[in-house]
Amino acid sequence: MKQFAQFTVSRQRLYGMLELPEGEAPASGWPSVVALHGFTGSQSGDHRLLPLLSRFLATRGIASLRFDFRGSGESDGDFSEMTVAREVEDVEAAFEYARRLPMLDPERVMLLGFSMGGLVAALAAERVRPHRLALWAPALPELWLPFLRGGHVPPTILDYNGWPLGRDFLVEMPRVRPLEAAARWGGVARVFHGDADATVPPGMGVRYAQALGCDAVGIPGAGHTFESLEAVETLYAETARFLTGG
Repeated sequence: MKQFAQFTVSRQRLYGMLELPEGEAPASGWPSVVALHGFTGSQSGDHRLLPLLSRFLATRGIASLRFDFRGSGESDGDFSEMTVAREVEDVEAAFEYARRLPMLDPERVMLLGFSMGGLVAALAAERVRPHRLALWAPALPELWLPFLRGGHVPPTILDYNGWPLGRDFLVEMPRVRPLEAAARWGGVARVFHGDADATVPPGMGVRYAQALGCDAVGIPGAGHTFESLEAVETLYAETARFLTGG
């Protein structure tokens, strides 16, 4: 069962979708996961990766909240304003929203981040204290450092394939420390990474797993967006097994 979701951060409205399992919720509420999209992405995800995950999890008794960060998808704001710090604020607001919903268990709200959403999730975990943390192909800041050619920062906006990438994002990126934040959090986590990922090298997922002290699950033959039916099937099954306590 789907319900539109919306919440506010700094007077800007964020829009998303809440997907609930069928039937009556347990007395304590459904366990749930907040799902974060990646850089230049949206809550729909590549080839419907996040909506189909929501359906998959709902059949296994897990609710989900996916939403567009400010400046992405349907949410308010402009992409040029996007920074990692702002996205962490959006995650905090999403958790506050989810924990207020009467049909969800406030003690079992989990967090899942894909690509740059994984970086954001690692930073946000120590603030929102998720019940469990799942990272899909998590990126590291070094992927964006080549934009700072010779240490120079664009004066205003960088045209990134038609996306207005803001100066604040680039200035912030060298100071972002997701691995340190992940190590400080110390909760229950698992990393999932395609072993043929050419966008975010699998070694980055291994580094996150080492920082978190958790397992890294390799998805055989999968690229960055897990672009085959077999890869998606494996990813969903392994993710659900982890989120349900396996």
